[in-house]
Amino acid sequence: MVEKEATVKAAEGLHARPAARFVKAAKAYSSDIRVIKGDTEANAKSSLNLMTLGAKQNDKLLIRATGADEEEAVEALAALIARGE
Repeated sequence: MVEKEATVKAAEGLHARPAARFVKAAKAYSSDIRVIKGDTEANAKSSLNLMTLGAKQNDKLLIRATGADEEEAVEALAALIARGE
């Protein structure tokens, strides 16, 4: 299991379009990937799940992955959040 914290940079937070881009990137990995905000955890491969986090600009998220490509997945997804894409 690998974890990394990332700060949401997108002005609109992690809603609709940014969530869709994040899910598309997450689906490229075979690992089980979760995004955690506070006490709430979401499946990184589900836009609806991600949007339930209600992540806004400057919120801190923990990205956790378990699987064969866990390190690569966490690094790439944390970078995506940090770039505000």
